[in-house]
Amino acid sequence: MNPTYLGITNPLVYALPVFIALIAIELYLSIKHERHLYEWKDLGASVSVGAGASIIAILTKAASIGMFFFFFELFKPLRVSWFGYEDFGWAWYVWLICQFADDFSYYWYHRMSHEVRVLWAAHLVHHSSENFNLGSGIRNGWFTLFYKSFFWIWMAVIGFHPFMIATCLGIQAIYQFHLHTKSVPNLGFLEKFMNTPTQHQVHHSKNYEYLDKNHGGFLNIFDRMFGTFLDLDKNNKADFGVLKPPNSFNPLVIVTYEYANIWKDVKATKSIKDKLMYIFGPPGWSPNGDSMTVKQIQAQMKNS
Repeated sequence: MNPTYLGITNPLVYALPVFIALIAIELYLSIKHERHLYEWKDLGASVSVGAGASIIAILTKAASIGMFFFFFELFKPLRVSWFGYEDFGWAWYVWLICQFADDFSYYWYHRMSHEVRVLWAAHLVHHSSENFNLGSGIRNGWFTLFYKSFFWIWMAVIGFHPFMIATCLGIQAIYQFHLHTKSVPNLGFLEKFMNTPTQHQVHHSKNYEYLDKNHGGFLNIFDRMFGTFLDLDKNNKADFGVLKPPNSFNPLVIVTYEYANIWKDVKATKSIKDKLMYIFGPPGWSPNGDSMTVKQIQAQMKNS
């Protein structure tokens, strides 16, 4: 990628020092007021995993934008012949539409990362901390970066410029950082359409009723539209983490933990169908009911 565009397409370059400063401030306030938001080993794991993700992101950024350009150019003749335009241009309202489309893409990327086990293996890393703080917000999976961009290809196909898509992705990532804190109260009217820290507490909870809820980025519109929205219940405190945690602060263990579990399950069955379900089925699926998916657990709770 042309370095001229680095700061434009990746605004995280400028946001990273701010993230570090805010983590330091939250950590200081947590210690001063004995809020116990952080554990040192857990923070170290988050920083290590986050650093690895940042390095991989730098290496994959050009490939992602290159893929967007490939489909952008490939479908340009069809856009011209069928619809009479080459691309959407750079008008201010196109940026707004692009950011809205970005949020739609993010919703499905995020939701599928919870509902397809091989994708969950990559995304589980982000949920593996049992603490909810700005530090855990940078604990991003390494392997998500190799499939995430595919959910945005359609935007290049219909005519959003690749640099615009990449920039909106960066803005999305910046917004989501602040969601990982308990220091921001309920935001009232904004809670009706924006994704907020209180809603994101639900998303990071391992309480059965909270699982696989609130997948949105900026907005909660698509969660409400597709039935995955849930408000935080003040009488039901969120318990953070995953149902089967890695129980390790080693970053290499954290990022490979669920892949090892998938491999173990795949080896344990001779059925090709079961092997494929262990890989591409929902997390928790089992052929004999020894373990259950989130939907099965929540249906059982509803009927009990």
